[in-house]
Amino acid sequence: MFPIDHYHRASSIEHACHLLAENPGSKLIAGGTDVLIRLREGKSGFGSLVDIHGLDELTRITHTPDGTLQIGSGVTFTRLINFLKNDGLLPALVEGASSIGGPQVRNMATLGGNICNGAPSGDSAAPLLVFDARVTLQSHRGTREVPVEEFYAGPGKVHIEDDELVTCFTINPESHQHTGSHFYKYAMRKAMDIATIGCAAACKLADNRIDSLRLAYTVAAPVPKRCRVLEQQVIGQPVSGKLIAEIASMVLEELSPRNSWRASKDFREHIIRTLADRVISEAIVRAGGQL
Repeated sequence: MFPIDHYHRASSIEHACHLLAENPGSKLIAGGTDVLIRLREGKSGFGSLVDIHGLDELTRITHTPDGTLQIGSGVTFTRLINFLKNDGLLPALVEGASSIGGPQVRNMATLGGNICNGAPSGDSAAPLLVFDARVTLQSHRGTREVPVEEFYAGPGKVHIEDDELVTCFTINPESHQHTGSHFYKYAMRKAMDIATIGCAAACKLADNRIDSLRLAYTVAAPVPKRCRVLEQQVIGQPVSGKLIAEIASMVLEELSPRNSWRASKDFREHIIRTLADRVISEAIVRAGGQL
């Protein structure tokens, strides 16, 4: 039996906002793949829950004619993968979502939950960063929108008020159209393991030169992180194996991997450089480039 003192079932986003405002300190639960584990572990602060699982408004995926993608925070990873695959969209996000847990977890876990738990290892985070995704939050006070990159506040922390919930993620057409992308998760086990390092890249080319490159890592800093200085330095450079090697040699300048029981700092640095080569090369090929 879980130690739940108060349980509230929301019937709409507005109702959920109302419940959060009326019950300070309550936690949201959607797929439950994180919250139920914390309850089982006896973590404090989960005695009052607002259930938003399956709310129709949170489970929509919209792809407008101009190419804008809007993904509800309550969309499960299985549904997200199927939708994006069917429309041939955002390969890096498909790969990130597909690396989360096993099929049972992906059937329940939601995109919003994976981001809102603030984990530096969130497998959907790096793909969302390279697609410049923005997160929309709503409360009884109104709505606001921030880039996913700025939503992270530290390990296990995000910039969300007690009375707010994430409603959707938005990706503009210019962030994903005519773009090659790739994500790779390195973990000690092949499946159902937390990433040692995750890496995503999105690339646009013009005459086999870098028009834009977006590169992001998980578990390489206290929060999922873009390599923005490096991204600016390579604009206009001709695509080549030499360029990829140079990027791999520079990438650590903006990252700060640490020692942990999962892996040493030196090993993580090696994986970061290796993934820079592997992931950027594949993104370039998918963008139509020739190495």
